[in-house]
Amino acid sequence: MAKGEKKKAMRGRAGRMQGGRGSGRAGAGQVRLWGRHAVEAALKNPQRVHRKLWATREGVASLDGELPSDFPVEWADPADLARLVARDAPHQGLVLECAPLEDVFLDEAIEDDGPVLVLDQVTDPHNVGAILRSAAAFGAAAIVTQDRHAPPESGTVAKSASGALEIVPWVRVVNLARAMEDLAEAGYWRIGLAGEAEATLAEALPAGKVALVLGAEGEGMRHNVASHCDSLARLPIAEAMESLNVSNAAAIALYAIATR
Repeated sequence: MAKGEKKKAMRGRAGRMQGGRGSGRAGAGQVRLWGRHAVEAALKNPQRVHRKLWATREGVASLDGELPSDFPVEWADPADLARLVARDAPHQGLVLECAPLEDVFLDEAIEDDGPVLVLDQVTDPHNVGAILRSAAAFGAAAIVTQDRHAPPESGTVAKSASGALEIVPWVRVVNLARAMEDLAEAGYWRIGLAGEAEATLAEALPAGKVALVLGAEGEGMRHNVASHCDSLARLPIAEAMESLNVSNAAAIALYAIATR
């Protein structure tokens, strides 16, 4: 097939995908990832089922390692790839369509004694991705979210996570309060971050396993979630600022746990 025909087929396929131009949505039951770190991590993850890679030759050359000779690749130029992802998304010459990750159960995820991050209604995919990245950097065992109040697995989450989506278990539960009870039974001390708390995080940290509970920006933790915490703590920020971005707060709290 001539170069012009490849581009034509590519554009036709992109145009038929659900959501139309710039939606960044994959086919039914699939997830579309973009950017070198997110795609490379997904390709290296044996738990991923890969469907197809759209790429520039420069994008494939930037990957760490070689693709199998039979891997389904469709070569494209940057303009073609821009049609497959969210508007203005930095695809870096790589767009991968794959199956979503298998569900992870809480009891499986907490076999590792690292800290657990419980996110109460944190819905921004950029924030969740950034929290995943910090969780991977500081050896967290898992993040836990409620199914109804968290973003789906997506290219935006994966790009913000910079590969951590493939590393940190993401546990989705129906009832967040019940999951917190399970964490307590597993020996975790549950600390909710709240600006109005009297104790600082350093003062509240125990010697054992910790589950950090973070609420959505502005609203904070819901009352029922806060009531399931063993203690509330604050980060000692200057009075000039009311609060921190939730992903920044998560990173600082994880550092505090790592250096206690």
